[in-house]
Amino acid sequence: MGAFDTLLWILAVVLVVAGVVSLVRRQILWGIVLIVVGLLVGPGGVSIFT
Repeated sequence: MGAFDTLLWILAVVLVVAGVVSLVRRQILWGIVLIVVGLLVGPGGVSIFT
């Protein structure tokens, strides 16, 4: 696991957490967008960089 993978993992976690916080604050659309982008960026999911 390289440094780039670690960076993507951290970015994905931050995006998903921000999405969940947005959902709790009733910003539904923004929360869904952040969660989807977090799942697309993360190296464990479907990464858009590979």
